[in-house]
Amino acid sequence: MERALSGCSYPAVCERWGLFEITLHGPAEGNPFTEQSVSAVFTGAGQSVSVCGFYDGGGLYRIRFMPSAEGTHTFRITASFPVPEPEGSFYVAPASRSNHGPVRVKNTFHFAYEDGTAYYPVGTTCYVWALQSDDLIRQTLESLKVSGFNKIRFCIFPKHYLYNLHDPRSFPYEGTPMDCTLLTEDNFNDFNGAASGNNWDFTRFNPDYFRHIENCILRLQELGVEADLIIMHPYDRWGFSRMTQKQNDLYWHYLTARLSAFRNIWWSLANEYDLMPSMKTEDWERLAGILCNEDPYGHLRSIHNCVPFYDYTRPWITHCCIQRQDLYRTAEYTDEWRGQFGKPVVPDEIAYEGDIPCGWGNITGEEMVRRFWECAVRGGYPGHGETLPESGNILWWSHGGPLRGESWKRVRFLRRILSETPGTGLAPVRSEWDDVSAVPEEKDLAEKTGYRIYYYSFMRPSSREFRFEDNRARRVEIIDTWNMTVEDAGVHAGHFRIPLPSRPYMAIRMCFG
Repeated sequence: MERALSGCSYPAVCERWGLFEITLHGPAEGNPFTEQSVSAVFTGAGQSVSVCGFYDGGGLYRIRFMPSAEGTHTFRITASFPVPEPEGSFYVAPASRSNHGPVRVKNTFHFAYEDGTAYYPVGTTCYVWALQSDDLIRQTLESLKVSGFNKIRFCIFPKHYLYNLHDPRSFPYEGTPMDCTLLTEDNFNDFNGAASGNNWDFTRFNPDYFRHIENCILRLQELGVEADLIIMHPYDRWGFSRMTQKQNDLYWHYLTARLSAFRNIWWSLANEYDLMPSMKTEDWERLAGILCNEDPYGHLRSIHNCVPFYDYTRPWITHCCIQRQDLYRTAEYTDEWRGQFGKPVVPDEIAYEGDIPCGWGNITGEEMVRRFWECAVRGGYPGHGETLPESGNILWWSHGGPLRGESWKRVRFLRRILSETPGTGLAPVRSEWDDVSAVPEEKDLAEKTGYRIYYYSFMRPSSREFRFEDNRARRVEIIDTWNMTVEDAGVHAGHFRIPLPSRPYMAIRMCFG
């Protein structure tokens, strides 16, 4: 039921961690984006939360709130224009079955939803899927529905790069883009970072653009997928990567007001922050401060590198969003990064399964899956990508559409294995020199369950021997990570040998039984 007051409407009931929205009518003349302001204080369950609203075009202003507790809530609106009835109340009902709240860091290196449900991020990169045609967006969502991915990285701004040279479906600001009739795959770098030829008013947003992004976030939410939002990036011919400090601040204030109340968002300040020469460390710190101050729900925050890491020990960073720095090794450093930064490690770019000329986009599906398992058993959460062009140079990595590779199926299988881990996630432990091994992060669970997993990577042993001094019986399973099978190898105790099929990408899992 919708409640309507004079110039103001809002729902009478909202579920916990749902999106509560107040719509107000106000001035449309002048520039409401810069000349008007609106905010509200929400009170309930013994706490008060202050949020900023935003102008949504057509004389409409919106204030959004994500309630974290059940019961009656009240609000009071403050605006730069008259609001006849600035106060109201609504009821927060229990969360629906599929609504577990936003994702939080848990036990230092792992994640869980706010209601305590374990969350194992198995993500993919699909940079501008939300800016494609309706049909391609539909195909992407259908792929996500069967893929097993529960997180997707994508950009707010359009992207200009190889295999992605067409204009997006719309633009985030009022104005017109530069003429790119001479743009080709051979000269695309000549346009990168260009500002001349564009005609934007960086003080006037295009609300339709952001409404579309919001609709995509809600479609992901329906699928149980987290939206890892890349706020800025350097791959740009429209001038969005070279806005002034004042223009950047306006964009970040607007974005935070519009999107913070969506429970399934993560903030990624930038993709390859170090390739944006106009941005200094103090700029990123200032922009991070906007998120910290104006997102009252504390959504996860990080920043992604090209070569040098950002300082992941910074207190505003909740997890390490990492691109590989070594041509071959990334997953192998996961446990080292855990120790160095003391935060969850999410290597979201470990190269992509594909066959394009670029070295970052032509590893095999087998190697992608190997890197996933190596990282996961070392206590991290790697990211997937696929660069296998279809007709018209459509790549999942940028456009979405159908998944064509082989790794995504095996990544889905790994998510199943991770979800069967006791507790919140895996912690790497020392084992033999020629395997990678992990136990549950919680020491008491590791001792209670005897759970342990061993991964043998590209090696192909014909058997493995185990020696346990406690002599307790252990149920042993053989996992074929490529063929996606789990074979019962019986119950064993003390000193025993487990035969293996002399194939790479095998793992052994055991627990007291």
